[in-house]
This record gives sequence, C-alpha cells and structure tokens, in this order.
Amino acid sequence: MPKNITIAVAFHSGYGHTARQARAVAAGAGSVPGAQAELCDVAVVDDRLWETLAAADAIVFGTPTYMGSQSAVFQAFAEASAPVWMKQGWAGKLAAGFTNSASVNGDKLNVLVSLALFAAQHGMNWVSLGLPPGGEYSTSGTPEDLNRLGGFLGAMAQSPSDLGPDDAPSGADLRTAEHLGRRVAETALEQVSGRTALALAL
Repeated sequence: MPKNITIAVAFHSGYGHTARQARAVAAGAGSVPGAQAELCDVAVVDDRLWETLAAADAIVFGTPTYMGSQSAVFQAFAEASAPVWMKQGWAGKLAAGFTNSASVNGDKLNVLVSLALFAAQHGMNWVSLGLPPGGEYSTSGTPEDLNRLGGFLGAMAQSPSDLGPDDAPSGADLRTAEHLGRRVAETALEQVSGRTALALAL
C-alpha cells in the first residue's frame, strides 16, 4: 500500500468566495482514502508555507480572477517561489488549478492557463478537470450540473458581485471543485503507488 499522501491547496481569496471554493477542493481531496488535504493561504508567505508545499505530493493552486488575471496577492506568491524554481523543488509533483470570478466568463480561462504555465515552469505535472461540459451545453443541461461553466483545464466558479461568500459560489460550482480535489488525490495515489512498485521491481 502507498503511504498517505498530502494535497496542498495553495490559494488566495479577496472576499471569501475563492476560499470557499478552496475548502471544497480540500474536502474532495480529503474524501479519498489515504489522502489528506491542507489549506494554505498564500497571503501569508512564511517558512511554514514553503515547508508545507515542499512536503506535499500535489499542489492545487487557486486565485480569484481580477481584471482577467490572477490576483496581485497570488502573483506575489508566484514570484516569491523563484528560489524554489531555481532548485526545481516542486519538479515531479502534481498540480491543478481553480478560479472564481463575478461574471460567467470573466476571462477565467486566462487565469487557468497562467496557473498551468506557472506549474510547468516548476516542472510539475498538470491534472485537468476531467469532466464534460454541463449546464447550457445542451438543452437538457441544468445550472446544477457539474462543470456548468464548461471548463476543462481546471475548476471554474462564479460568484455574483452582490452575493457574499455564504451564498456563492453555487452548489454546482462547489461540487465541481470537490471533483477536482478528488481527481488530484486519486491521481497522486496512483503516482505514488507506481513509484513504490517501480522501486520494488528494481
């Protein structure tokens, strides 16, 4: 049996909506037997953050979409990771991403692409959402479908600007985030199991 694995959810949230999405990702990851999740607010960049991320088997990055890009706080964290990048300290880890904006589109894809590129620069292996589009993709779709916003690179959520974090994102968006967390944890377990089997075979 593989060792227990850790999924770190490294996120920034400006008003609490993306934090709720982050908790859903962590809940999904933690629901997988043999996996545990740890929430890491990247607004606090300290030794504990770097130690947690270094020890994790996978890191799921999350940020709100502001003006078509990630938040300034998340970008500051990304730039602060340069010493880790220089040593390729996260190379080989799994990575995934999620984002939230007030509008249905909000150019969230641009943020997910940026997160995937950030992970690629660190030598990480990206895990996609792995869901077909829901919602209005077809006339039989409903707002309660998983992946109702039709993303593929990561988990998307919408939080209308006049709703607080107690009321948004929607249940469907939070369940989509949970799905991403489970998918990352399951993939990480498979990866750790494969490495263990390979080591035993050598």
